[in-house]
Amino acid sequence: MNKKILSVFIDESGDFGSYEPHSPYYLVTIVLHNQSKNITENINNFDSHLQQLGYHHHAVHTGPLIRRESVYSSDLMEDRKRLFNALFHFARKLDFRYSCVKLKKIECPDVITLTSKLSKSLSEILRNNESFWNSFDNVIIYYDNGQIELTKILTSVFSTLYSNVEFRKVKPVDYKLFQIADLICTLELLEEKALNNAFSHSEKDFFQSIREFKKNYLKQIKKKQL
Repeated sequence: MNKKILSVFIDESGDFGSYEPHSPYYLVTIVLHNQSKNITENINNFDSHLQQLGYHHHAVHTGPLIRRESVYSSDLMEDRKRLFNALFHFARKLDFRYSCVKLKKIECPDVITLTSKLSKSLSEILRNNESFWNSFDNVIIYYDNGQIELTKILTSVFSTLYSNVEFRKVKPVDYKLFQIADLICTLELLEEKALNNAFSHSEKDFFQSIREFKKNYLKQIKKKQL
């Protein structure tokens, strides 16, 4: 009998530095995919769409895309929206689930407190969905090791609770589900900003309004929550 394998793609938003008004949250998104669910056709279609848009072998980074930064600094609004929507609709059609930890950094006066709160929150996700996790024979964690602090937490939490865990370092361009984790980090962060009516000018321009953002994007992606 074939083993049931769960792929877990993890991305973060924020850092372990002290609280700053421009970066008040630390988020960790966990995207879960049952490997028995074949998504090859979805990936091929998404790759074809990216090439049509002029992005060959490209990892979509949604934060800079919205803010017109980095490789997107010269891209027109309509082109950036097409690319964002390509990733969003790819995610919307896929069979996966996700969880997201959101911490307010103002409540974490130091790295020790942030580490403790994050570890507890991740452990709660695993314990609260124990039957789901235990339904798999193996769990493979994919992370780009972008933050050594988070790498250590992930290794500690998952290895403590499960013996059938394997860790793999990824390049975002090679894994579409890692790009979806990046997308969800962005959407979940924007949800917090929406609650405080704190969209930036670039975010308002990109989504038209908070109401349109919630209706067209947030509501749809929330259906994927574990």
